[in-house]
Amino acid sequence: MDALATLADGTLTVRPARADDLPALVALLAADPVSAGRGDAVDDLAPYEAAFAEIDADPAHLLVCLDEADGTTVGTLQLSVLPNLGRRGTRRAQLEAVHVSDARQGRGYGAALVEWAVAEAGRRGCGLVQLTSDVSRTGAHRFYERLGFTASHVGFKRDLTSRR
Repeated sequence: MDALATLADGTLTVRPARADDLPALVALLAADPVSAGRGDAVDDLAPYEAAFAEIDADPAHLLVCLDEADGTTVGTLQLSVLPNLGRRGTRRAQLEAVHVSDARQGRGYGAALVEWAVAEAGRRGCGLVQLTSDVSRTGAHRFYERLGFTASHVGFKRDLTSRR
């Protein structure tokens, strides 16, 4: 697929993820201690393949790769557009699974990727961009605040995987 955007003076490209990107994307997740603690691992791609197929089939969701000029995938995120009755029917964009490889952090890659996603949310008619971040990710919280996000809500989750 064609690039969606070229960032950072042409050194980075944002493009839709493909099924053959899954090993690289899962490796980004598995390298993160919080994600790895939740079970993300590269040993079995089958659950990721099923999830990718569902994401890829739904135009409300966009999973992207952030690639360096040589084609190395160094980041990812998922942007989901959520219709909503609140705020007078304002569409919301939800950012999920924002990851940049540890070796590339501190270079502005994450900021470029998130700012691209914010602009893309606007192009898709969203009036609000939201995300969640694990309470333990204090560095990520500072990063999002530098990008103009505000900590505005307390989030709750209920794990349903033990019921399967």
